Amino acid sequence: MYLHKQRHRGTSDRQSVDVLISVLEERDSQLAHHLADVADLAEAVARRLKVSPGEIHTIRQAAELHDVGKLAIPEEILKKPGSLTEDEWEFVKRHTVIGQRILGSAPSLGGAAKIVRSTHERWDGAGYPDQLAGTDIPLGARIIAVCDAFDAMMSRRPYAPALRHEHAMRELFRCAGKQFDAEVVEAFAAIQEELTAELVA
Repeated sequence: MYLHKQRHRGTSDRQSVDVLISVLEERDSQLAHHLADVADLAEAVARRLKVSPGEIHTIRQAAELHDVGKLAIPEEILKKPGSLTEDEWEFVKRHTVIGQRILGSAPSLGGAAKIVRSTHERWDGAGYPDQLAGTDIPLGARIIAVCDAFDAMMSRRPYAPALRHEHAMRELFRCAGKQFDAEVVEAFAAIQEELTAELVA
């Protein structure tokens, strides 16, 4: 991630991303770490799916900042250990639209802004904010959704313990074709198998 930052530090869009990441780190260092992990995973999946270099760049931007809208959500809601009320949940669900507005204010991040809006859509159309389904959801958003879910499941959260790797993968496959794009899940699984093989070798 740091090598990637250095390569692009001189560009205006990279500077905009870095500023927003710095704000996120000040607000919640754990969230910033999560975003970096999701960005690395999303870039790897996009490469596996043979996405064009320009689109990979945009997907990585969106992944690094897909939760930037949470800056507008009170911390007591984000870190609430119990279940959210209906009103609190509706408030949290606004973060993708808020994120789109924040990124959309920088012309160089317009492509990432559109992806961020759709990162919580579901393959079956039951997501938010626009109830998009299937391939109507931008590919970048479908990729980020899988990577985001996996990293969240592998992390300890206020409302749930971390899952073991095999359990998190099982959950992705269980939700493939419903919550997630099955093709993206397959690509993600292939990357995880390659990483496991490298660790064992």
